[in-house]
Amino acid sequence: MLHLRMIVPPLLRADVDGVLRAPDSPVSNLIALPGAGLDPAGDVLLCDVDRDAASGLLAQLHDIGLDQRGSIAIESVDLELGRRRRRSAAAVFGNDDDAVVWEEVEARTDDEVRLSATFLVFMTVATLIAAVGVVTDQPILIVGAMVVGPDFGPLAAIAVGIVRRRPRVVWRSGATLLIGYTGAIVVTIGFALLQQAIGVFPAAPLAASHPLTQFIWEPGPLSYVVGFLAGIAGVLSLTSAKSGALIGVLISVTTIPAAGAIAVGIAAGEWGPAGSAAVQLIVNLVAIVTGGVLTLSVQLLVQRRAYRRRQRELLTPRG
Repeated sequence: MLHLRMIVPPLLRADVDGVLRAPDSPVSNLIALPGAGLDPAGDVLLCDVDRDAASGLLAQLHDIGLDQRGSIAIESVDLELGRRRRRSAAAVFGNDDDAVVWEEVEARTDDEVRLSATFLVFMTVATLIAAVGVVTDQPILIVGAMVVGPDFGPLAAIAVGIVRRRPRVVWRSGATLLIGYTGAIVVTIGFALLQQAIGVFPAAPLAASHPLTQFIWEPGPLSYVVGFLAGIAGVLSLTSAKSGALIGVLISVTTIPAAGAIAVGIAAGEWGPAGSAAVQLIVNLVAIVTGGVLTLSVQLLVQRRAYRRRQRELLTPRG
């Protein structure tokens, strides 16, 4: 369940009341504090709404212009007692936590598409760790690099942008990934050259046997399958109220490790493994986005149908 706090300018009060107090309105615990808003000026309205109905309600408030001329703040409610609960008809699996609040998803992914110094540092550090893990054949370092890498955020934003038809989000996310990977690989190439010069890395680090990490630069059919499944799980963790699966997604695909292998291969002049690692990286990126787009499309379709069914049920007179 979500709690909404709105500041409503006087000119919009009648329209907002028409939405919140309509016969099919999903809100409950509606509270009005006349004149309590100072900046922006207006009445403060508080209410609760189930997650499954939040997107429809917010869309109506957006059409009125409340988000532009007033204010809408949203927070999750972990527990409420004494409320007459309705079964969430739009929940994919019959659980309110599974309902998608698209405004919340877009806000999360919008933060991920912004290219920042922190993003670049995390990308670089993760790729450096991956490079060391590749050379030393240490899976624990590969897993660490996967967890540190922040690249899933922009990938999820691309999927959301495609499904929600936000081309600007897709382009910004793609640019963020391109700059992030390019910068991280360039820095890691310099790091690998330095390590070779002082004798820490061997002259041909990828030519030796790497039984535990060689899969990073040897892509196969299962590379796409794993990336596709990771895209599904990652988007589900992003759109639902349950995000505990996201770490498992981050350590299941070899995007950052592949970037580290590319850098090590280029620094050592091992163009074959470097090219294979590049293919691995591209395959995983495409698979994650594909899985994410499919998942979001299904969620959008199911939720729209369930929302229309709920509206019909609310408007149908009870005998």
